[in-house]
Amino acid sequence: MAETFEIYKTRIKEILKQSGKKSVQFKVLYNKCKGRKNNLPEFKRALSSLEKEGVVIETKAGFKLAETAGYFKAVVARVNKTFGFLTKDDGSEVFVPGKLLMGAMPNDVVLAKIISRDGENPDGEVVEIIEENFSEFTGILEKEGNTYLVRPDSLCKEPMLVVARDVDAKVGDKVLAQICKRGKRHSEHRAKVTGVFGDSECAVSSAEAILYMNGIETEFPYAVLDEARYVENLGIPEGEPERRLDLRDEVIFTIDGADTKDIDDAISVKRLADGWELGVHIADVSFYVKPHSELDRNAFRRGTSIYYANKVVPMLPKELSNGICSLNPDEDRLAFSCIMKLDDEGKLEKYKFSKSVIRSRVKGVYSEVNTILECMENKTAVSDELSEKYSGLTDTIADMQALASILTSNKLRRGAPQIETSECKIILDENEVCIDVQPRERGKSELIIEEFMLMANTSAAKLAKERLIPFVYRVHEDPAPEKVEELMDVAAQMNIKVPQFTTIKAKHLAEILEKAKGQPLAPVVNNLVLRSMAKAKYSDEPLGHFGLVLADYAHFTSPIRRYPDLAIHRILTDLCYNKQPEDFMKKRYKAFAHDSAEQSSNCELVAMRVERDCDDCYIAEYMKAHLGEDFEGIIVSMQDFGFFVELPNTVQGLVRMESLKDGPYDYDGKFTVTKAGKPVYKVGDRVQVVCAGANVSSGQVDFTIYDGDAQKKK
Repeated sequence: MAETFEIYKTRIKEILKQSGKKSVQFKVLYNKCKGRKNNLPEFKRALSSLEKEGVVIETKAGFKLAETAGYFKAVVARVNKTFGFLTKDDGSEVFVPGKLLMGAMPNDVVLAKIISRDGENPDGEVVEIIEENFSEFTGILEKEGNTYLVRPDSLCKEPMLVVARDVDAKVGDKVLAQICKRGKRHSEHRAKVTGVFGDSECAVSSAEAILYMNGIETEFPYAVLDEARYVENLGIPEGEPERRLDLRDEVIFTIDGADTKDIDDAISVKRLADGWELGVHIADVSFYVKPHSELDRNAFRRGTSIYYANKVVPMLPKELSNGICSLNPDEDRLAFSCIMKLDDEGKLEKYKFSKSVIRSRVKGVYSEVNTILECMENKTAVSDELSEKYSGLTDTIADMQALASILTSNKLRRGAPQIETSECKIILDENEVCIDVQPRERGKSELIIEEFMLMANTSAAKLAKERLIPFVYRVHEDPAPEKVEELMDVAAQMNIKVPQFTTIKAKHLAEILEKAKGQPLAPVVNNLVLRSMAKAKYSDEPLGHFGLVLADYAHFTSPIRRYPDLAIHRILTDLCYNKQPEDFMKKRYKAFAHDSAEQSSNCELVAMRVERDCDDCYIAEYMKAHLGEDFEGIIVSMQDFGFFVELPNTVQGLVRMESLKDGPYDYDGKFTVTKAGKPVYKVGDRVQVVCAGANVSSGQVDFTIYDGDAQKKK
């Protein structure tokens, strides 16, 4: 039977291919297929199977190959309230208006056709859902009369009818729901409420929903926790320090945020007669997290720690991240040290990687070290409290600043663009409600740590490349030509002098940023330059780093919170500590390096999206307390539906085109809104706006242009 079934499938495809665009009726197709065998049930099963696979379609005139008829099989990549995107087998995307999705959901396999080729992506239409692969979604529970509905956070504009509730959820709650019956449109689907996160107007509830829908595990499995407790109790095994480079008497300490608990990097600096010795000492996480252990498998799946608001979803359990692997002050800790020799001009001359044991002198805090450096610069006295805490370390701090300044100058000479991104610090009260949003400032000590980590990361990549071993590199490829062209066009229209070049280099972007420095447009130009660049990722190939202008780069310095760092610690342990030959290294780590790079890149993208979306909910919660107040901000970007205004505290809100008074207004497709052909608003303009809306559940903040009426001033 199975053989007959496969023969029928092959024969059906051959006959329909020969018929070309002409449809073949069922009876004709069967007669041509059956040959000596007369097995109608198997023929029907084979034909039905080909239809489900999207290979064959049925028309009014009969059957034909989907490909011949202009149809294609695709996977629904994502669905928003008014549109969706399909991904074809070749990786290309097709835009589909919401009304033409046939109720298709993310990950569904569909049969579709192209209806228009205007714009960046072709427009398509779903004609059949071949395979349903979606059920869960989040939304807000509503009620009309005696009927409960759930309004999805995305997927569609209209609410879905709730036909069952497994939990006691209240109207207004953020809930988890499942589609239990499909319709031909999204609004016709029927749902069952299966979980509740809490009040949708509380950012903490919405953040939990975002974590859940992105597959972020906030708890560790019991097997992982058991292993973590075992490792914590193991501590530093007897005799282990004697097998390592003993640096416990060296001046080594950490500098982090005041609230940091997962401390994974410490530093040391010595002035030499002919240059500098820089030590970067990283928690030896790979000593405790063994290959193929429960800890390792779980860390690989997570890929990275996730940070949002004042919370962290750690890659490793706190028994490691905050405990035995954290470089806490006045405690012996196992480390993996990169000891570098630099000349007077900060050029890397040599380096070595050694397993070590260290004892951090103090838990330095960025703000405190910044204060010490400021006092040094102004030649004023440090407070007694700071003087006592950092006793015996101020000379080293001064040396760190001196070396970091040299390294920063070298980076600028290489032409690395100094992009200033708008990062925020979210302040919560005791009830976990957002009460303030502040710009996150970076002082001298933050830059010191950044420069020293760059040196260690570069050294790790250099070693791997020189020894030709499998590795996980941090790579940043050249910008796409179309993105560069768009940037140059916009910069020129902003009257920013753009450099002449044949092939784009980082120094050209640095020149554009320098031209805009100090101007009102500077934040906008920063944003445009950032958007023009490719996204950094991980790779097992040494492709270099465009943004840092480095041929060799990797991530070595944060194995507590990033799996690629843990991966290369494991590789370098076998190379530098266990002295394994290169043939062994290639055999053991080739597949591991490739898989780690791919998984880490994918996890990083998810983490970045989750962190941004969660922060947006908290920001909206903060702005909800400031409805009706007016603020001054700068227009940072434009779309055909409106423009985004950023406030000094980094909060961004949308001014919708329909909210502009005395229209109509037009968008020029680039960075200007016009009225009657004359520019009215353009990117870079400072505008007075009013907070008109703040949706905590979606993280959306809406502004309107201040019209001069009496309103509460902010």
